[in-house]
Amino acid sequence: MEDYFYAHSKENEPHEKWQTVKKHLQNVSDIAELFGKDFSSGKLPKIAGLFHDLGKYSKEFQNRIINQGQKVDHATAGAQFVYEKYGKQIGKLMSYAIAGHHSGLPNGNENEISDLKNRLSKKICVYENNIDFSIEKYDFNEKDSPFEKLKDKDIDGFELSFFIRMIFSCVVDADFLDTEKFMDEEKFLQRQGYLSVYELKEKLDNYLKQFSEPVEKINIVRNKVLNDCLDAAENDSGLFSLTVPTGGGKTFSSLAFALKHAIRNNQKRIIYVIPYTSIIEQNAEEMRKIFGEHAVLEHHSNIENESNLNTTAENRRAKLATENWDAPIIVTTNVQFFESLFSYRTSRCRKLHNIANSVIIFDEAQMFPVDFLQPCLRTISSLSKCYNSTIVLCTATQPALTKKTLKSGLEDVTEIISDPGMLYEDLKRVNVTLLDKDVTTDLLVEQLSKHKKVLCIVSTKKLALEIYNKMSELDNVYHLSSLMCPEHRSEIIKQIKDDLKNKSIKTCRVISTQLIEAGVDIDFPVVYRAIAGVDSIAQAAGRCNREGKLKFGKVNVFFPENGTPPGFLRKGAETAEIVLGHHEDILSLDSVEEYFTRLYLDSKTDKFEIIKELKSGDSTLDFPFRKIAEQFQLIRNDTITIIIPFDSEGEKRVDALRDSFAETRDLLRSLQRYSVQIHPYNFSKIESGIEIIKDRYFVLNNMNNYSNETGLNVETETNYSIDDLIQ
Repeated sequence: MEDYFYAHSKENEPHEKWQTVKKHLQNVSDIAELFGKDFSSGKLPKIAGLFHDLGKYSKEFQNRIINQGQKVDHATAGAQFVYEKYGKQIGKLMSYAIAGHHSGLPNGNENEISDLKNRLSKKICVYENNIDFSIEKYDFNEKDSPFEKLKDKDIDGFELSFFIRMIFSCVVDADFLDTEKFMDEEKFLQRQGYLSVYELKEKLDNYLKQFSEPVEKINIVRNKVLNDCLDAAENDSGLFSLTVPTGGGKTFSSLAFALKHAIRNNQKRIIYVIPYTSIIEQNAEEMRKIFGEHAVLEHHSNIENESNLNTTAENRRAKLATENWDAPIIVTTNVQFFESLFSYRTSRCRKLHNIANSVIIFDEAQMFPVDFLQPCLRTISSLSKCYNSTIVLCTATQPALTKKTLKSGLEDVTEIISDPGMLYEDLKRVNVTLLDKDVTTDLLVEQLSKHKKVLCIVSTKKLALEIYNKMSELDNVYHLSSLMCPEHRSEIIKQIKDDLKNKSIKTCRVISTQLIEAGVDIDFPVVYRAIAGVDSIAQAAGRCNREGKLKFGKVNVFFPENGTPPGFLRKGAETAEIVLGHHEDILSLDSVEEYFTRLYLDSKTDKFEIIKELKSGDSTLDFPFRKIAEQFQLIRNDTITIIIPFDSEGEKRVDALRDSFAETRDLLRSLQRYSVQIHPYNFSKIESGIEIIKDRYFVLNNMNNYSNETGLNVETETNYSIDDLIQ
């Protein structure tokens, strides 16, 4: 009888070639079980997979698939079945995953028709109940219960909701993959053939051999960092910190730790998490040079927004990997990583089970969003304790993220560097001076003009433009801000680097917003930084005497005449000012620790009380998944993207966009290099000079609104938006 119930059909194919419900359920059950083996899931993914499409055994669904009848809710039946059979704890955990495997995780009990409570009592289409599921195979005793497996790991509502997401991820990814294999096996096969962590380690070892006998002091120090990482990799999985000042080679040393550690602990992949979209592509490209084109997947907002596009065969494989992160090395952003872990959508949750049993490196861990710090730290703790993942908090300025200084901080964090204090002294290349508060903008310009080679970093586009305009008549003065498209900025940065290297060019003065602090390899003898958080001052210092050619470079911290922008930037600046009064060296480990301790103490680190909301579901298992997903948005981005045909290549790409039948992924990615984000209130000021292509792409066609020196001509916002960097 089961052979006459179908799960999936194929156009123009006879029914005997369709996939039966029985076959699909068994396949999904087996795949979900395999995924669940990476964490303490017991038989739950297997059982949820077996019953996820139980409603397809109804006459109504069969009419839908055979005769193109009306849509049928086929998910609720399985949710009700497991709830009745396995009870209010285990059954309810699985019912979330089953009920939401198409529409996304439902809220538990929010008095809405779509929440789980109403779904479990909903009248559904009658399904055949004499199907042989061999249900006795799916009975389990108390030892198989996640409550039993997790009871010694501080299980509460947060952990249980996290566990539900993981079961959900196993089921939805298994469902997608089995359906894809049946419907388009060629597409399914494109997912295979990745290098193993053993092969990746061999490639990295070969790359690092060129640095095995260092001569210069800086390379000797970097080699010591590498050796500390390789030694620490012998530890069991857990929580680690890697405190390495700028220039210490932490990127490749952390990868060396991750690959050796993954082999030691049978972990499957490396996930490298970066706060800035502005540098993620260059990091991924550097890794590809070592590991190969297809070993590294980059996934961030720019990639995710390129859905439903025609792609080349090579890019199609990468696009498939963004769906579930089954590549061996993932390079992603804080936003993509954490928002996925708090999402309710199937598209974003498919990847979650592949985060388990991984080594996760957080570069620039001090950039965790303060408003969501507690949920982020609980997530990190859960991944380490319950999902066999190793976490590396990798930064030049280690924030106060442990229980020692933060009540909700992490416990049992092992520092990888044997002597962070000594390493800081070995890599110290600058002295930081706090200037008097009565420095006007004109006086600042006068001081900058006295230096032949100087970098000035400010926190607003408005101030950057004002200073530049006052200095623009001098030779070799450059401006950098996010109102310049990336291609334009790259051109200017190349010119700056050439000027700095060219001994015949005596002057080079740069006025920039803080975007230059994000991974731009540039070296000035003198840097001026508008007062900001200690982490920002440290990043600015990383652009000073970077190569160590001077005994010490000079970093001058000044107070802008019109103050610091309100909000988090001002709070960071005020906290830094307090710390500056307590420490002679603002960048020392002690001062950095004090800065972050004060910053977190004076901040609301769980803005929407997400942890409290989830803990309230301890006993009832009623979790507001959708509500929390709406709240957990690290960036609320209301900007509009403007494409700038900045040069002849940009014009060609805009012409291709205008003339193409369908936009390709490659074309849209290339246009990111020619894009600027502005706020809606500034868009109205240039709207008359905008061409709209295909009803959704805004292109600047009046280039009088774009300056080759300062970028897009709009009245700049008072606040410099960190949203321009972190996406």
